[in-house]
Amino acid sequence: MDLLEESVVPEHARDVKQTAREFADEHIRPNAEEYFESGEYPWDILEAGMDAGLVAQDIGEEYGGKGYDLLQVLAINEELYRADAGIALTMMLASFGCEMVEHYGTEEQKDEYLRPVAANEQISGLAVSEPQTGSDMAGMTTRAEKTDEGWALNGEKYWVGNAVEADWLTVYAKTDDSDDRYSNYTMFIVETDREGYEAEHIPEKMGMRASKQGHIVFDDCVVPEENVIGTAGGGFYMLADFFNHGRIVVGGHGIGLAARAIEETWEFVHDREAFGRNISDFQSTQHILADMRMEFEAARSLNWRAAKKVADDENAGFWAASAKTKSTETAVFCAERGMQLHGGRSVLNEYPISRVYRDVRIPVIYEGANEIQRNLIYRQSK
Repeated sequence: MDLLEESVVPEHARDVKQTAREFADEHIRPNAEEYFESGEYPWDILEAGMDAGLVAQDIGEEYGGKGYDLLQVLAINEELYRADAGIALTMMLASFGCEMVEHYGTEEQKDEYLRPVAANEQISGLAVSEPQTGSDMAGMTTRAEKTDEGWALNGEKYWVGNAVEADWLTVYAKTDDSDDRYSNYTMFIVETDREGYEAEHIPEKMGMRASKQGHIVFDDCVVPEENVIGTAGGGFYMLADFFNHGRIVVGGHGIGLAARAIEETWEFVHDREAFGRNISDFQSTQHILADMRMEFEAARSLNWRAAKKVADDENAGFWAASAKTKSTETAVFCAERGMQLHGGRSVLNEYPISRVYRDVRIPVIYEGANEIQRNLIYRQSK
């Protein structure tokens, strides 16, 4: 059973998809349980991914990357997330936020910050969410005040991938109090070794334990004017565009997880007996597996159609929200059904379905909770 077959994948994305599959089979699958149990940051696998050309290569060729487009990044993520979501998320977050620097930054910023990430000499991150605020991007309270030295940041950020590990972050902060709440925010580049920057890992998560998120406190953390990305007040709109691309990729996270749930369940029910029969012979089992497969195929078709729409900037917000919502909720559905068919063994850590079950709860929340996505889908329907 090859659920991630390539017929829906554009031809130019198939080679990197195969590279990602081979990497996942060699480096991620054999180590996934160990890293889930330890909760350690998988530096060795991240470095192997860098050597394989699977990390930060969506950065343009002119800045040292391979210029992978959205469809190629989606193909990579499907494969990596099928192997293990925590390790895959670590690999994806190593260049998180770079897209905004590349699209809106100055040439000096691109040379100074993108090149080292593309060369796998540094890793980046993106700081948006706060301890009391997540999906409301126009409700963040971390502030940046203009000073003689540049901008002084004060406040907190939460759920920040690589908050501790990164060399620099793109940080979303409030810079105005105008009536237009969407024009009050600005994106900054903040080096993590600056005075006034303090970060620590957040408590352990139930899933994706091989990916580390952090809590940041800014205490008069001053960055120079040249660290502003684009123009002051343009941060919300930059982030909205960035998340359209990101939500397609998160849809790929859901597709990879759903595929793993189906594969693990299929193997289990065809190798176990009850009441003198193979579990797979029961019609109720077959119907559950049929439902899982139908939902998976529908979600994957939508995700790849949406990827093309977003890449072509055709009502991108609608398609991105739709793909993210459908794919991540399909992952939840498949994991829950898979747990049921595994019976009592589903709760044992030794069975991958138990890790998948915990992991699928996370993508329905990050990159904008799915309740917010439904608001976007309704408002942007045409």
